[in-house]
Amino acid sequence: MNQKVKKWVLGALFLFSVSLQAQDYNNANQLEQRLKQLAGSSPDVKLESITKTDGGKDIWMLTLGKGDVDSKPAMAVVGGVEGAHVLGVEMAVRFAEGIVKDNANVLEKTTFYVFPNMSPDATEQYFAKLKYERSGNAKQTDDDRDGKLNEDPFDDLNGDGIITWMRVEDATGDWITHPADSRVMIKANKGEGEKGKYKIFTEGRDNDKDGSFNEDGEGGIHFRKNLTYEFPYFEAGAGEHSVSEKENRALLDFLYTKWNLYSVFTFGPGNNLASPWKFNRAGASKRVVTSILSEDADLNKFISDAYNKTTGMKNAPASGEQGGDFLQWAYFHFGRLSVGTPGWWAPTVKDEEGGVANKDKNQEVNFLRWAAQENLSNYFVDWKEISHPDFPNQKVEVGGIAPFKMNNPPMSMVGDASKKNNDFIVELVGMQADVKLVNLKSEAVGKGMTRITVDVYNAGTLPTHTQMGTRSRWLMPIRVEVKLGKDQEVISGRRIMTINNLDGDGSQQFTWLVKGNGSVQIEAGAPHAGVDNVTVNLK
Repeated sequence: MNQKVKKWVLGALFLFSVSLQAQDYNNANQLEQRLKQLAGSSPDVKLESITKTDGGKDIWMLTLGKGDVDSKPAMAVVGGVEGAHVLGVEMAVRFAEGIVKDNANVLEKTTFYVFPNMSPDATEQYFAKLKYERSGNAKQTDDDRDGKLNEDPFDDLNGDGIITWMRVEDATGDWITHPADSRVMIKANKGEGEKGKYKIFTEGRDNDKDGSFNEDGEGGIHFRKNLTYEFPYFEAGAGEHSVSEKENRALLDFLYTKWNLYSVFTFGPGNNLASPWKFNRAGASKRVVTSILSEDADLNKFISDAYNKTTGMKNAPASGEQGGDFLQWAYFHFGRLSVGTPGWWAPTVKDEEGGVANKDKNQEVNFLRWAAQENLSNYFVDWKEISHPDFPNQKVEVGGIAPFKMNNPPMSMVGDASKKNNDFIVELVGMQADVKLVNLKSEAVGKGMTRITVDVYNAGTLPTHTQMGTRSRWLMPIRVEVKLGKDQEVISGRRIMTINNLDGDGSQQFTWLVKGNGSVQIEAGAPHAGVDNVTVNLK
């Protein structure tokens, strides 16, 4: 088979695989085949595994780019940061497929490192016989610290193959039903005189008889709890120490070697695109900063406005950041432009005339109304009374929103959301910093000397550095250098100078007196912001 025919066949297989992706989300084996087909469809795609999890699953990385990919400004796109958010994996893969199929031209100036699934052990629970929302990897953990492993897992009490919730009638409980939908449980507002009626537990039994339910099942370590930023010590799912897990270590080790990375885009629960992070002076003034810095807050607001305009997606749910969260780590500890979104959420449903208003805009109430409006099936398990050995004289019901349904839409709806997010990412990389040397002037000043003046200009919309990146000193500064030949000398001005930051459409002028004959070369830039050079003939 000649090379031309081989490429045609691989391309056809790739397009066929894309047409099949509408069936459902991919398990680990299906994802591997899909990524291999993508890599085989284009010379601009490279696929490799950066490590394997304790569960034996590959952590895949796609590199999308043309030519010397590591010398061009780059963005990392990361999915699967939360194991229950299988949509994030699909969005990351569809982004890579969309770039190759529809936007390969952007690879001339930008490289993408795509990590589709950082939680493959956890996402496999979506495809398991017993379905429940899992966040942890396959590491054995003693979450209740009693010296035993996995002795109190979930129990499928109603035999429906999924784990939901138990509500137990109890006057000492803190929970009541929502006034707009009795299927939804909310905490009683005791400040307004409400009294609790129920206690809430995950579906199961107290197998180890310690008074807690399902506190030590197949726990594992959560990817987004195992980073260095605000690491939640001694919390279940966090790990013995930050970056203790193979997948976390492999990703961070890779990112820290890529000086060309200017941005990290995360598909996950954290969302600073639909609603930007807010500057907090007290948090920004701490020795260990806990607030986005003021200039970066303005930048985040600008990007957020662009996201909302491009996608048209409104009324996003509250962001799901937590200690160790990857979205926050990429900003606070990596210094890069860090933006993230779940990629989709249930649209807001208006209150029906004559119905009970969803006054507190409860997300579960809204989801149930939206799901009914869309005629979805199997999204809710009706509350049903059961006999429970741990509550012999109390009314116990099992039910609730089915796992995965609320944050992972039917595959038929993913295409539209993916295109909107892909369009925005392409728009965002079109704004990236682009260092240029402009307005070059040279003039003879006598005694064999030439005065050279040039502006170092950022032709992009985004600044070359985030404020946090400048503060952390982890982003390389813009380096401006006069490269001399034999018998040439810089008389005035420093041969090598640096710029900490250039705003979008910003510039800084440099002047040198150079003695000698022939020509010199001036070079300016940084790996993450582009490099430009010009040749100047000495007078």
